[in-house]
Amino acid sequence: MSSPDSQDLAARLARLAAQRNAILDAMAGTVVGQEAVIDLMIAALLARGHCLLVGVPGLAKTQMAKALASSLDLSFKRIQFTPDMMPSDITGTNMIHDLPGGGREFRFMRGPVFANIVLADEINRTPPKTQAAMLEAMQERQVSVARETYPLDPPFFVIATQNPIEQEGTYELPEAQLDRFMFDVHVDYPPLAEEEKILAATSAEEPPRGRPVLTREEVLEAQKLVRSVAVSNYVISYAARIIRSTRPSDESAPAFVRQFVEWGVGPRAGQMLLLGAKALAAVDGRAAVGAADVRRAAVPALRHRVVTNFQAQAEGIDSVAVVKRLLETIPEPKVPKYG
Repeated sequence: MSSPDSQDLAARLARLAAQRNAILDAMAGTVVGQEAVIDLMIAALLARGHCLLVGVPGLAKTQMAKALASSLDLSFKRIQFTPDMMPSDITGTNMIHDLPGGGREFRFMRGPVFANIVLADEINRTPPKTQAAMLEAMQERQVSVARETYPLDPPFFVIATQNPIEQEGTYELPEAQLDRFMFDVHVDYPPLAEEEKILAATSAEEPPRGRPVLTREEVLEAQKLVRSVAVSNYVISYAARIIRSTRPSDESAPAFVRQFVEWGVGPRAGQMLLLGAKALAAVDGRAAVGAADVRRAAVPALRHRVVTNFQAQAEGIDSVAVVKRLLETIPEPKVPKYG
């Protein structure tokens, strides 16, 4: 017989699964398809991570971020990154204000990073100095300006977009910046049926904007709930073996990793992999993580952290191919049966 605590957890997870479906329904009015991408965005939000969307122009990356924000009762700011943008344009700056009784004082004017959901649009269009202004906010959930530290109100979620094919006027994100993103999600072209729906919908009247389906308190509660999802030692061992197998210097690394990988992933990648798997299980209404959840989170969690070498690039092998081959190579954990 299940305990009251387990019954309560099951009811809360069922409610979370229903809330996830409500978000998808709310976004369906402005975004056609892309459910896999949206699921990963929701999982990153609930796992307290951040999400990088990579795709060619016109695939609704910005629209998806705005639609997700509008489905939640959270503050939202969009930052359009440009080559001439300064760090203070993101974080804010101290400005002189006249006092009513005379005199002046410095007051901190908050930048657009002070929001629950921040859309960093075309983040690779701005120089590294400005990109780095996001690092402290993404990792520490705070902003430091002129010896003062300003906390960011939870939840804090960054969705960044990037164009992979445009080269002129762009700056590749450094590894330290990429590592702050839980998921690197590639947005692909829609299938024919969905593209026909997109063309029909965008040539008709604009659908009315719906109301948010989740409050701030519900989002915070869902983030706590994700941490309550159980992970067995077998699944932890499976995730650890995947992580360690990406490192060419590790004795468990397969031959193709030693041949094609320059740098494997660090422990943070394992943390993001398991947290992402927890979030994916939670929005499915399940109280425990399975190996399938780890495999589902593996590519978006690791593709931007595995660094391939020149030989791999010469042979057209990227980090995604390496991760997928690892998932085929490393067997799932075998749970002993008792009876």
